[in-house]
Amino acid sequence: MPLSDDSFGDDESTPGLGLAVLSEALYLANLLLAPGIAFGVLVWLWHKYKYSAPPLARQHLRQTTFVSLYGGILIVTLTAIFIIAGGLAWEWTWVMVILYFTCIHSMLVMFGMFGLSKAMAGQTWRYPLIGPAIELDQR
Repeated sequence: MPLSDDSFGDDESTPGLGLAVLSEALYLANLLLAPGIAFGVLVWLWHKYKYSAPPLARQHLRQTTFVSLYGGILIVTLTAIFIIAGGLAWEWTWVMVILYFTCIHSMLVMFGMFGLSKAMAGQTWRYPLIGPAIELDQR
């Protein structure tokens, strides 16, 4: 059977596709596999390529970096509020922390998977609510 001529986004026909996919993969790695390490690499990539990357890669790098930052601020702030409000011994503190991880953290992971699929397709993506606005020249 002859090979198909279909392009599935695995080549660099779309400028910045590889960097866009890498940024989304690092976002997911930060949430699931290596928190902190993946975020450090993501911030390094953002600082290195924020002016020189093609529009697709720049948009995905910007989204993932800032949403990772906001997600980190969310987890630290809300967990601190829960602990200050109820203390470590109060069972409702742990119920709230577990509910946060079940609902909010899982939602961030789900949006990250959607962002990865958009990056692999060569499309822009804005994370709902906490994602920075997409610049008009990048659409």
